[in-house]
Amino acid sequence: MTPQTRLQRLHKWLISGPPLGYLLVFFAIPVLIMVVASFRNPGEFGGLAPLFYEDEAGAHLDLTAENYGRFFSDFLYTQLFIKSFAYAAVTTLVCLVIAYPLSMLIARSPKKHRDLLVLLVILPFWSNFLIRVYAWMIILGPEWAPARAINGVLGVFGVEPVTLMFSPFAVIVVLVYVHLPFMVLPLYANLEKHDPALLDAAQDLGAGPWQRFLHVTWPLSLPGVFAGAALVFIPAFGIFAVPDLVGGTDGIMIGNVIKQQFLETRDWPFGSMLSIVLTVAALAITGLAALAARPGRSGA
Repeated sequence: MTPQTRLQRLHKWLISGPPLGYLLVFFAIPVLIMVVASFRNPGEFGGLAPLFYEDEAGAHLDLTAENYGRFFSDFLYTQLFIKSFAYAAVTTLVCLVIAYPLSMLIARSPKKHRDLLVLLVILPFWSNFLIRVYAWMIILGPEWAPARAINGVLGVFGVEPVTLMFSPFAVIVVLVYVHLPFMVLPLYANLEKHDPALLDAAQDLGAGPWQRFLHVTWPLSLPGVFAGAALVFIPAFGIFAVPDLVGGTDGIMIGNVIKQQFLETRDWPFGSMLSIVLTVAALAITGLAALAARPGRSGA
């Protein structure tokens, strides 16, 4: 091996080593611990039972697949996964509908205004997550204008008042608010790179505004759409804080059940199993998004 080759390998390790080490320590090892925990039994007072037990024949590994059997035999947990998937899908769709025109507006604004507009998009990140959720709890409360206006309109038609808080509606609203910037930023990054000459060429060929959008802008923006969808869907799929605070019993998601297993029921093996299933589902969705975002499939 020549000194130049060794230097090239050293440069590669210096570049790729820290990210690989980070993923190993903070992702791979914790996931491995959770996988092992999902096959263990709960302790007598919660937590995990000892990994080994002894009898007359000697020491044995105390592992079981009962947690997975419990999950696949009880449709309640499958329903919660489907419900969480539906909430995340609706959140992603609403974020896309709101973020796409907003991102296009920012991308087509004068360059001197773009930085300010992007700053306004990420401005909510400057405040604490819980503070922002509590603000929405006040806004959706029965004494504030939105609830009064909706119930006033319903009262005209003789419909009983509704409660905005502690409902699926409140969960969707807050999830959209929390995750909207994650859809705007990748869409803006994609739309900003579009060549205006392509739209001019389509216009010269007789394409109207909608035809230019459907046949030029939309196909080129699909990588940004898929990236934003993954960034919104995956955290919304497993979130527990928002449904816990604004959802009530009707807005419970699978993340709330996982939190309950660890902190309240203290059935760590079952909570670990649910976490592994959720992680596998999230990775599968990420893989599908990455596959769909490939240039050959997105038409870019």
